Amino acid sequence: MLVVTGLLFYVVSFQEILVVQLGGYKAPFGISFVIDRLSAIMLLITGIIGFCVSIYAIHDIKIMHQKSGFYLAYWILLMGLCGAFSTGDLFNFYVWFEVMLIASFVLLVLGNHKKQLDGAMKYVSLNLVATILMLLAIAMLYAMVGTLNMADLGLKLKAYPLTGTVTTVVLLLVIAFAIKSALFPLFFWLPASYHTTNVTTAAIFAGMLTKAGVYALIRLTTLILPDSHYILSLLLFIAGLTMLTGVLGAASEFHFRRLLSFHIISQIGYMVMGLGIYTPFALAGTIFYIVHHIIVKTNLFLISGICSKIGKTADIRKLGGFYKQYPYLAILFFIPAFSLAGMPPLSGFWGKLILLKAALHSSHYIITVIALLVSLLTLYSMTKIWTQVFWKEQSSHTLSPESFGNIKLFVILSPVIILAVMTLTIGLFPQPVFKIMLQAAEQISHPEWYIHAVLGVE
Repeated sequence: MLVVTGLLFYVVSFQEILVVQLGGYKAPFGISFVIDRLSAIMLLITGIIGFCVSIYAIHDIKIMHQKSGFYLAYWILLMGLCGAFSTGDLFNFYVWFEVMLIASFVLLVLGNHKKQLDGAMKYVSLNLVATILMLLAIAMLYAMVGTLNMADLGLKLKAYPLTGTVTTVVLLLVIAFAIKSALFPLFFWLPASYHTTNVTTAAIFAGMLTKAGVYALIRLTTLILPDSHYILSLLLFIAGLTMLTGVLGAASEFHFRRLLSFHIISQIGYMVMGLGIYTPFALAGTIFYIVHHIIVKTNLFLISGICSKIGKTADIRKLGGFYKQYPYLAILFFIPAFSLAGMPPLSGFWGKLILLKAALHSSHYIITVIALLVSLLTLYSMTKIWTQVFWKEQSSHTLSPESFGNIKLFVILSPVIILAVMTLTIGLFPQPVFKIMLQAAEQISHPEWYIHAVLGVE
């Protein structure tokens, strides 16, 4: 998978947009798969994260769970992500989201513990609402314009005035994708479920699932409804509230993975902030931040799993002494944690700097202040974990270093090291990475390029 997504990224970097029509019918009648630079970036990072997390799973997933279909559900989830990132059809967007929902439910309930079932029900119930709203919007769109091809929708919806029907469809899609993205106030399913399952599942969820929702919002605002400025104002407002509520939830939390789960919510706010500003520079910042956050958040969840396994608890107040016993683990935590907080010269610093610069240039001063405040509170949360888990005196719960065999420890730490190196590399060499993101942003800022590639019309 990593090789294929890498090759796709390489090809798209030279050829503008790849289009494949399935079923023997030309667009908009057939099923279109479209890979532009944004899709290629998302597919590549999915391949990288899928590879890293699968290495971690070797020693994290019990044999019983492997026999119960863990790997089948895991690869179906990745298939759903790849399908969502490459489809050119709104109905197939819905189909791939359903594939992800079914696979993620199976992964959540493996183990059959009460807390897993409770978390899975909260996760599925709200996400089912999202899929129903999305299906309703799709039905209304098809009845209105007679097509669900996203390029064709972008072409035909230009002729429709902003009527009550169009507004209803837009709001239904925004709400559906907001639930998938865990935006305020529809994020409660995320911190209620991500800490209940095994670390491998939580890591792939934390890194990838909400980004599929953000990706859908990007396609909605840049391709299907590129002139809906009222949506952008709404998204900017929601982004600020999402940042604040997420980081405040994290600041008051002491369960390792629940704390990190709340930070997923706050960081989604940064991504949607760039989308709400809607300049090519801001969109590039959003894409940069998505990639940064996928890498960093996946890594933090993997590290939380290692610490919880060693200390036999996920309560950070009951952990301690890790810096003394496991200095390499402390360093590996420091890199993604303080990158999340936006400390230079790590990747998070550049992502936040780009978004703040875009906000100031567009005179969005309130969201700039909120973003800075949330960054400080994120630093507080990461410092809290550092102090409780790594810096304070050893807790009686902490096991001896011999609890991990050398081979097992090497396998578990391998993906953590890979992701930490990626964070450092992006932080030290942001210019070439941002150039790629800016090219992707320029491309999605011109929906006519996408429409021409798919339909052959301007």
